[in-house]
Formats: sequence, structure tokens, C-alpha cells
Amino acid sequence: MSPASSTPAPGRPVRGSAGGRPVMAALDLLGRRWTLRVIWEPHGNSAPIGFRDLQRRCDGMSSSVPSTRLTELREAGIAASTATAAQPAWHLTALGDDLVTAMGPLLDWSRAWAERW
Repeated sequence: MSPASSTPAPGRPVRGSAGGRPVMAALDLLGRRWTLRVIWEPHGNSAPIGFRDLQRRCDGMSSSVPSTRLTELREAGIAASTATAAQPAWHLTALGDDLVTAMGPLLDWSRAWAERW
């Protein structure tokens, strides 16, 4: 990660933690607009997902948002790009896959919550 990067990282000041406690850095990163959706869409795909396909899956968000989020997730080691003939394609790294696994209990909770409505 570059020293001037604004991507939250453990050990660097982030929202809620001047010392950059790892959990606070993670919450800062994951709490950014569209970040969880950008993580969620490529998970479970057997092949990397292209930028335009990701943008389409995210209900047509402006192109600057997924571009920024993908850069942050790449800097954080959660996503990586693979060059293709036409354009880069994105996939989750092992760390990104671990994050999706860690989100499993939240997914279970959200389904139980939805049933109460």
C-alpha cells in the first residue's frame, strides 16, 4: 500500500481509532459506500468478474465508485485483478474469501431478521 493511500489499514489512524486498531480499520473499510456489495458480487464465481459486469450487478452505480472501491480492496489485499484481453477482471483473494466466510453469521442473522418482518 502506498504511504499516501487513504485506504484504511491496521496500525494507521482510521475513523474511530487514532491507533488504527485492526477491527476499527476493517469497519472503516467495510463501512464505505458500496464496499460490501463490491465484495459480495465476485464471491463464489468460478471466474473473475469484469468491471462493467460488476457495475451492472451493482444496480448501475456510477463508474467512479466501483473503481475507487476496487482500488481500496486491492490495496487492502481483499481483491485482485487479472489481466484479460479486453479489460482487467476482478476476483477475491484468499483474504477476501475469508472475509466472506466471516460474514456468514451476519447473513444468517439477516435472514432471521427478515423473517420477523
